[in-house]
Amino acid sequence: MSASVHVDEVLGDGSTGRSRAAGRWRRSRPWLVVLGVVLLGGLVLTLPAPPTSSTPGAPDNPGGTGARAVARVLERQGVTVEHVTTTAAALEAATGDGTVLVVGDQWLTPEQVDVLLELDDDLVLVDAGWALSTLAPDVVAAGTGSTRSLREAACDDPDARAAGTITAAGGYVDLAGGATTCFPTDDGARGGAYVTFEQDGRRVTALSDLHPLTNAAVDDDGNAALALRVLGRHDHLVWYVPSFDDLGPVDAGGSGTSLTDLVPWVWPLTGWLVLVLVVTIVWRARRLGPVVAEPLPVVVRSAEATRGRGRLYRRARAHGHAAAALRAGTAARVAHRLGLPRSADAPSLVDALARATGRRPRDVETLIYGPPPTDDAGLLRLADDLHHLESEVHRP
Repeated sequence: MSASVHVDEVLGDGSTGRSRAAGRWRRSRPWLVVLGVVLLGGLVLTLPAPPTSSTPGAPDNPGGTGARAVARVLERQGVTVEHVTTTAAALEAATGDGTVLVVGDQWLTPEQVDVLLELDDDLVLVDAGWALSTLAPDVVAAGTGSTRSLREAACDDPDARAAGTITAAGGYVDLAGGATTCFPTDDGARGGAYVTFEQDGRRVTALSDLHPLTNAAVDDDGNAALALRVLGRHDHLVWYVPSFDDLGPVDAGGSGTSLTDLVPWVWPLTGWLVLVLVVTIVWRARRLGPVVAEPLPVVVRSAEATRGRGRLYRRARAHGHAAAALRAGTAARVAHRLGLPRSADAPSLVDALARATGRRPRDVETLIYGPPPTDDAGLLRLADDLHHLESEVHRP
């Protein structure tokens, strides 16, 4: 009665399908990790921006330096607040009859400032003295220092008078006298923290300090009144906080500077890299042609060839190939002794060997078709075990 045997077929290099799959998995793990990181990075890039930020003066920043409180109150009063971080987005969002707020000018270029100043919307500049002097050369920084102090309106501007007092630092001086200047310092220095004037049919307002608009200070004194009146004059407010990644300059049509304009050598370098890649592919993909059989210059004895092959296996640590050769030779010889055809499958050979030697089918299967050894000692044990198995087989 034959026993049912499940055999993992040993391949030509002495490995089984299971061991080969495990090897492929070990080799592919680093690449799978890299692929996973790339996919994760791509997923993060495709996710929408977080609802909050930590940018000073941004309407989505709930921190002390942010201005979300002012933006939320304006929205409740019916003002549409559109937060942008690039000049191109600011130009696209501007309607011509709204207000454009620019918070800071440290990331702006002269070209970007010129384009912003050409808008028809009312313009509010906060902590943007350089942009203000570009728009109105007669209005310059007052040099009143960075120390914040409580200041009275001391002017006829309705928005400033409604606020009464604010806490701010710095100031501007109008050398030509055509602008309304409010909230001067208490030491009698020229200029004030708030300047407003009409230019080309629009209202331009400048505030020297971002502090009155921030969440931490908007409830103090008249800061909230001034911020809401200045920014809420129209139903649409473009809240522009320039960012470092805004490459500008941008023209009035909204077309931005491309990467090739900033680094003109990028296309020649790309073409050269493509050429090198094509040459490398052609070089590595050359076909070697058919194998040519040549007669050996000398006759090599079989024993010497066997020892040479064994040395090569040992030097290459090819234990699997050596084990496969030993097992294949043993299987061929015992199959011939047992009268099995060359086309006999593995279960038939295992079943016949188990009946001829009295061993358990599982032990025979492991010996003939088991996993390859991993060191020299395991290969020697396998050779001895195969020799003993072959010595136990006799023709029935």
